[in-house]
Parts: sequence; C-alpha cells; structure tokens
Amino acid sequence: MEQPPVTLTSARLVLRPLGPEDTEAVYTAAQDPDIQRWTTIPSPYLPEHARSFVELIAPEGWTTGAMFTFGVFLPGGALTGVLSLTMRSPGTAEIGFWAVKEHRGRGYTTEAARTATRWAFTALGVDRVEWRAEVGNAPSLAVAEHAGFTPEGALRSAIDNKGVRRDCWIASLLPSDLGLPSTAPYIPAPSDD
Repeated sequence: MEQPPVTLTSARLVLRPLGPEDTEAVYTAAQDPDIQRWTTIPSPYLPEHARSFVELIAPEGWTTGAMFTFGVFLPGGALTGVLSLTMRSPGTAEIGFWAVKEHRGRGYTTEAARTATRWAFTALGVDRVEWRAEVGNAPSLAVAEHAGFTPEGALRSAIDNKGVRRDCWIASLLPSDLGLPSTAPYIPAPSDD
C-alpha cells in the first residue's frame, strides 16, 4: 500500500518524514550507547549508516508502503527521536522508536507514539499495532504503557539484535483502546473473571 509521505502534529511535536537535512542529527543521536544497545541499528553507527537510513531506507519505506518512518521534532526543529510503523500481516503494524538522550523523560516519545498509532488506525486501516522490545528495556516498556499499549507477555528468541537471538516483550494497541472503530469486527476471548 503506497502512502504519500505525511506530516503529523501533536500538542508539542511535529512528526515528518526524514530528509537529507536530518542526517547529521540522526548520526549524532545514534552515537548514544543505549540506542545502540537496545535497537537493531548498526554498532558502531557510522555516518554512512545515517545517510543510508535517511536518504534510502526511510524514503523507500514510504514508497513501498512497508515502513512509515517519522522524525520526531520540536516545533523549533530539534530532533527528539525517530519512530517507525512497519507493516506486518494485513491489518497489523509494528511500532519502533528511539529517543534522543537529551529529550528523554519529557513524554515526547509517548506523545509521538499516540499520534502515529492514531494515524495508522485512521489512515492506514490498521486494526492492531504491536510494540516489541528486548526483555529488560524498561524505558521502552514505560513509553508503550504510557501510550496505552497492553502488555501481552514475552516471546522467546523473537528478536535478532546484531546476530544474537533475544527474548522480547510484546504489547498491543487496538483502535478501541483510543475510542476508534476497527475495520474488521473483533470478538475478545471471554475473561476468566
């Protein structure tokens, strides 16, 4: 599903496709050891990695409809992070994000996740957004929970991070969690209560 690049706004943020002008900011932010540890970006992260991501990988995702990557910016232009929605099975997307170290703890990533998932539900016809992170990545889990995701458990050996299989947490967000309709009917399993 091809999707023309869009810019989204929230109360404090602008989410827009990355451009060549963002290469240096992405490269600088990705030098953070925590981003290299908890994400699947190359390590060490070199200038050519940032160039390839910003000029080839991210735009190609928009062109093919496989991955929608946003730079998350303050209105004045400072990069606070990067967020992607990767299309998985029909009707399902996976969210991934990282935050610039200097901008953590202010709720920007949570706000960006809410904005992007609402767009996925209303513009892409997605009925489920999944969040996954390596077991132990407590800051990412906190963002997911603050954005409204429901933890569903752990998946064994479900992430390949730099050639090492690792267990991951999984959580989901549904349109109904945001008061939005689904494109397909949903019948939850009966509760044991």
